[in-house]
Amino acid sequence: MLKITTLNVNGIRAAARKGFFEWMQTQDADILCLQETRISEADLKDEIRHQTGYQSVYNHAQKKGYSGVALYYKGNPDIEHGMDCEEFDPEGRLLSATWDDLTVISAYLPSGSSSEERQAAKFRFLDKFGPWIDRMMEHHRQTGHEYIICGDWNMAHKEIDLKNWRGNLKNSGFTPEERAWMSHLFEERGFVDVFRQLNQEAEQYTWWSNRGRAWDNNVGWRIDYHISTPGIASKAIRTEIYKEQRFSDHAPLTVVYDIDKEPYLR
Repeated sequence: MLKITTLNVNGIRAAARKGFFEWMQTQDADILCLQETRISEADLKDEIRHQTGYQSVYNHAQKKGYSGVALYYKGNPDIEHGMDCEEFDPEGRLLSATWDDLTVISAYLPSGSSSEERQAAKFRFLDKFGPWIDRMMEHHRQTGHEYIICGDWNMAHKEIDLKNWRGNLKNSGFTPEERAWMSHLFEERGFVDVFRQLNQEAEQYTWWSNRGRAWDNNVGWRIDYHISTPGIASKAIRTEIYKEQRFSDHAPLTVVYDIDKEPYLR
């Protein structure tokens, strides 16, 4: 079994203070994809970088205290940073680990909630991101190589994916344009929303606003995903949103895939 967890940590140092790494050591995940690490290379101390049983790699944003993604993993994959995009690669939004027949990506898509300018940037990102992942699907169809894109997509797809959907129809993360992009991802591009393949229940959220009592009342959004090529999606057997402890305003999302993990540990 291959166990993969994704979490927007909302600052890796803050998550560490809340016990994230102690929890991580109890879970025995094979790969962890982290987003919004908000740390620079100079501030990345050994007690964060080095975790027993794992290697780690970070893709930092050039802007201090902003964005950033990381991978904690076992084995020796090839690592790639970004998607060869001059505008967005400096924001540290993508990090890929590739073994012989599998690529796992930690992805932190932009939020557009702060301003119209950032929403416009989000759409520009999607315009670049779409063709990048199209090449993955083409490679999958030609060779059978599998891809899993884990992370915070900052978009909810359907009404079931957020509590107050009626009040958010014009808000960033649930605009008609973003929802159509997600529909195209699944229906035309051929990727699979792995969590929804396994769990069709309502009120399955991964992020809660810090305003009001959103957490207490489970007024959330499902904006964190495992999105994969169909072959490995068919191997997914179990998923969990972990809510017993809080390490950030997001919850860890785990999927277990029924494949031999040994090739990814060497």
